[in-house]
Amino acid sequence: MTIKQHVLVVDDDNAHRTMLHTLLSGWGYRISEADDGTVAIESVKKNPFDLVLMDIRMLKVSGLEALDQIKAYNPAIPVIIMTAFSSVETAVDALKKGAYDYLTKPLDFDKLRLTMERAMEHTRLKAENRLLKQSLGKHFDRCNIIGQSPAMTQLLETIEQVAPSEATVMISGESGTGKELIAGALHFNSPRKSGPFVKINCAAITESLLESELFGHEKGAFTGAVRRKDGRFLQADRGSIFLDEVSEMPLSMQVKLLRVLQEREITRVGGEETIKVDVRVIAATNKDLVALIGKGEFREDLFYRLNVVSLHMPPLVKRSEDIPLLAQHFLKQFAQKNKKKIKGFTPQAMDHLIHYHWPGNVRELMNAVERGVVLARADFLDMNDFPFLADAIRQQTPSQSLENFAGNMSLDEVEKATILKTLENTKGNKSEAARRLGITRKTLHKKLKSYGAMP
Repeated sequence: MTIKQHVLVVDDDNAHRTMLHTLLSGWGYRISEADDGTVAIESVKKNPFDLVLMDIRMLKVSGLEALDQIKAYNPAIPVIIMTAFSSVETAVDALKKGAYDYLTKPLDFDKLRLTMERAMEHTRLKAENRLLKQSLGKHFDRCNIIGQSPAMTQLLETIEQVAPSEATVMISGESGTGKELIAGALHFNSPRKSGPFVKINCAAITESLLESELFGHEKGAFTGAVRRKDGRFLQADRGSIFLDEVSEMPLSMQVKLLRVLQEREITRVGGEETIKVDVRVIAATNKDLVALIGKGEFREDLFYRLNVVSLHMPPLVKRSEDIPLLAQHFLKQFAQKNKKKIKGFTPQAMDHLIHYHWPGNVRELMNAVERGVVLARADFLDMNDFPFLADAIRQQTPSQSLENFAGNMSLDEVEKATILKTLENTKGNKSEAARRLGITRKTLHKKLKSYGAMP
């Protein structure tokens, strides 16, 4: 049985929309309708459409505005714009924003049909080309790194460039951002990918045991050493070793690690034999190593040995464009694990996920989605499945009850109080304050200047 391709028709003209529904259904398409750009955006977030056919002039949210948001949510959906106002400028603007093509009303039905077929064929060929590249082994393995924001795109390009080298890499970033995934991508896209990838968290092992864990020990080297043991460096021979939270390594161990990096050889605890190791070292930290060097808590010479190539994993709040992708990925993962048929998120829930500041980064988002899946009672996760999130949003966004205003503040005064309180909550971070307020940084500057809050 052939599955009908699903088309969303967006037009605030009921008669024209009904005509298109009848026409396209006759061509064999499955049709959904929307009478405004806002409804179209919500529909795209709830349903997987093969194509969107959308009018450009609508009363509430225009086709161009909706096009922006639809492409931001799912860049793969082909969108064909319709308009009764033939304008080269509008056409160019629509194409720049990602529209597949631009048609004028009254529509030429033959041209419409041909354009729709070409748009969906173009999408199909792109998908096939992507699969072909993967089958030929020519693609870069992201190793579960999810993101298409500018920051992540640039990071992935750098990883792809650095991975084939033998360079030691230092990865920085807050806890929970996914630094281990970067280390994995470096290893599995390198010539060492068939060798071992050994991981060790330097903060999770006591100082007295860390040397044995890294370099191994001989039988009888200390109480409890009942047999010889190979350390992580020897286990990683011909592969890569990932030293997570390397900033937590005591100074005495830093000296020994520096020697291993210089000489490429180790000595087991309690032994005398030096053993050559062929290992690529990848390290990570959530602390400012330069600041630690200034305090005498991290060796400067070790820093330069580890920091041959520096990569930074941005916090989730700095790449909020990636939250829908990450949330959908975790939803699918945990829905399968918990044997639940959950299709996605309501627009309100996704909006809250996007605007929350995520102090625990990707790890916190993953835990929130898992909790939501476990508690879910419907096909789509909504705000009732994220009660803690709604409370947190209210706390991080300035609020003031009507009783406090007591009818004594003008609208301008309420706006001023809200803006200044938001700036206070973000500790003076104007970009973050503007994001929370839903205005541009330029508008925020103008407002602050009018309040005399800027030089």
